[in-house]
Amino acid sequence: MNKNQLLRQLPSVNDIIKHEKADQLTEEYNRDLLIQGIRDELEYQRRKILKLLDKERFEEAEAIVDSLTLEKILDNIASNLEKEFRPQLAPVVNGTGVIVHTNLGRSLLSKEAKEMVEMVASHYNTLEIDRNTGERGSRYDNVEELICRLTGAEAAFVVNNNAAAVLLAISTFASGKEIIISRGELIEIGGSFRIPAVMEQGGADLVEVGTTNKVYIEDYAREINENTGMLLKVHTSNYKVVGFTEEVGLDQLVQLGHKYDIPVLDDLGSGVFLDMTEFGLEREPTVAERVEAGGDIVTFSGDKILGGPQAGIIVGRKDLIEKMKKHPLTRAVRVDKYTLAALEGTLKAYLRPETVIDKIPTLNMLSLDRDDLREPAKELQASLKDVLPDNIKCQIEEDISRVGGGAYPLSELPTLTVTIDWPGVGASKIASALRSHYPPIFTRIKDEKLVIDLRTLQEGDQEIIIDAFKELEVE
Repeated sequence: MNKNQLLRQLPSVNDIIKHEKADQLTEEYNRDLLIQGIRDELEYQRRKILKLLDKERFEEAEAIVDSLTLEKILDNIASNLEKEFRPQLAPVVNGTGVIVHTNLGRSLLSKEAKEMVEMVASHYNTLEIDRNTGERGSRYDNVEELICRLTGAEAAFVVNNNAAAVLLAISTFASGKEIIISRGELIEIGGSFRIPAVMEQGGADLVEVGTTNKVYIEDYAREINENTGMLLKVHTSNYKVVGFTEEVGLDQLVQLGHKYDIPVLDDLGSGVFLDMTEFGLEREPTVAERVEAGGDIVTFSGDKILGGPQAGIIVGRKDLIEKMKKHPLTRAVRVDKYTLAALEGTLKAYLRPETVIDKIPTLNMLSLDRDDLREPAKELQASLKDVLPDNIKCQIEEDISRVGGGAYPLSELPTLTVTIDWPGVGASKIASALRSHYPPIFTRIKDEKLVIDLRTLQEGDQEIIIDAFKELEVE
């Protein structure tokens, strides 16, 4: 049988569209999508057959044609359409051990925060209405009260991320003026997004003082003039300078700022409400402590260690925050009802310190020690051994997890992992195949072994991992 005769045995589009299963797919999708799906599948099969014929593998080509019943073709099309309509912003299994994983959506929301989002998504709501008067109200009132209660601040405000918070503050108080900042705090906060660039965008001129490792209050004082618009302190949350160092405390900077009536902006980056040493992490100043130290404007993220949605939270002096609220840029960086709902659900958990660690997933994962992970590790190892070939080593090992999210760069969280050593295949191929699974599974590689960190696995993730290994195809 020659090439043309073989290809003519493939069913036509009309043959396939008449099948009863095609009627089901038309109802689920539509006729146009189905016809395009049929054409794509037939073209795929033609190319596969031609590739075999070019290599003179005639029997294999004929076997493919013989196997392509109408039911089989429509099953393939149904599978292709199902994949096409899967969410591109897909849920994943995080086996990396990085808790606040920037590339995997950062913090997981609490049950209460998710319920708040579901509520405002499903109902009309009190986003911008005053229930007492029936007139237009402020969308920020509910969360502002909560934030002030938790931090001791006079006023609060929420924008779409911490970079926007810093940009808004600079634009409000220092556009066309100078900002004084320590040379050691000119950080890059991820994605090549740098503090000097934010200052430039806000229309401010940068005045660097001190050296990379040392700065003194006199360095700031020396540069103050009639065109100074702001003193800026940036918390270096994504790196540490250690050794021969000196920095100016926020309280010193505030005293200097007040002496000359210049606002002080304290960019905390990933702000915290709790003493994080109880998780075995380094001491970090809490937002309340920075407010108590006199920070005129303090900004921090909602979606990092706080464990809420992406947001830039601003606290501080009421007169300064009211001025920021009236800036034209505020409209461009405001948050929507979903962010406000999720943030309210998150903040309310902090009103009950005795249960907040259990309520906020980020805090819960930070609190886990190796003993907490031992039983889940044994369960995963046993399940994997049941589905993996006997020659593959599957072991429980001690390792280190990371906080992530540009915070606590030096902190190490003791963890347990399940490692897979697959001779002749290699960890990179397994990792790639797991990422292609749905839902995708993300792991890490260490010493040429695939590593699954138990700390960041959620309920139901072990079953997904086992199913993925059952279906795993690696060359």
